[in-house]
Amino acid sequence: MSEVAFTSVAPVVPVRDLDAALDRYRRLGFAVHAYEGPHRYGFAERGAVSVHVSEWAEHDPSRTGAVIYLYVSDADAIYAEWKTSGVEGRFAAPADTPYGLREFTYVDPDGTAHRVGSPLAT
Repeated sequence: MSEVAFTSVAPVVPVRDLDAALDRYRRLGFAVHAYEGPHRYGFAERGAVSVHVSEWAEHDPSRTGAVIYLYVSDADAIYAEWKTSGVEGRFAAPADTPYGLREFTYVDPDGTAHRVGSPLAT
């Protein structure tokens, strides 16, 4: 069997309001744009990371939320940036983990938990 390379991944997260979600990602430092077609769909990109957002009328943040993990070079810096961005949602402060990462969590109003981690300094 020939080896096929996986080159990237883009999680698709459900949202109740596409415009609000794209604005939130913009405020978190992502470049955003809506799909130019008949569907309520959009894209948020920052560096090599791409998150897709899909407006879904049946989305219930308490039942159909998502979790994505973002590896970054400095979780504390991203936490400080995001915390002062004014976005709505809940933040859990950065902490060292037993698995060698410094990480924090941001849960947005659509119920998506963004876990953000960077390697612990050695």
